Amino acid sequence: MAGCREMTEWSLHTLLSALHDDIERRLERARKVFGHPVAKGDASESIWRDLLGSYLPQRYQVASAHVVDSNGVFSQQIDVVVFDRQYSPFVFHYEGQAIVPAESVYAVFEAKQSLNAERVDYAHSKIASVRALHRTSLPVPTVNGLAPAKPLHRIVGGLLTLDSDWNPTLGAPFLAAMGKGEDVGLIDIGCCAAHGTFWRAPEGGITITTGGKPATAFLLELIARLQALATVPMIDIRAYASWLSK
Repeated sequence: MAGCREMTEWSLHTLLSALHDDIERRLERARKVFGHPVAKGDASESIWRDLLGSYLPQRYQVASAHVVDSNGVFSQQIDVVVFDRQYSPFVFHYEGQAIVPAESVYAVFEAKQSLNAERVDYAHSKIASVRALHRTSLPVPTVNGLAPAKPLHRIVGGLLTLDSDWNPTLGAPFLAAMGKGEDVGLIDIGCCAAHGTFWRAPEGGITITTGGKPATAFLLELIARLQALATVPMIDIRAYASWLSK
């Protein structure tokens, strides 16, 4: 009976709320403590990577990285890359930099202090530099023979901030900025930790939720989207190995 009484003292609402509160406090502290914009930005990126690295299933890993394809094309530097390590055979590490094969990538995020039109456009550019990369997908050996190659999933693209330069935060100017550009760079999901979350539906509409506990809401929506992607495609290792003879 004592054990039952102890368990009733737990609150799922409190646990989920505390997760958001911790992230928001850390982002606020980074903004106040670090005076240099680069140091401030690095600290914010680290906080978001720590959130995802701590709470996503271990099949996913999180890093700041460049993404490369088997044609030798590299993406721009990406603040937060969510990639596979269960089925992906290699990730390069060179002079402190992570380089992830395009086939291994599930999601990419730009992390900034605040939302504005320039940063939304910048995120579009970063996301496009990853989605435009070539990805291989081989048939998968099974006990029943070769299964068809997995169709390439859409890499989730997002923007993570603490605050916003807009008032209202996620109003008409925000929606206008989100609608600019080609599909290859459009933002799918994001969080403005002090104000709300936003995500794009498959049919193209944007859902905005203000208030509440945005960082936790973002994390749970991201996990749901990653679940829907299942596994990454089977990478063609020989396409990368061909560079050894060039």
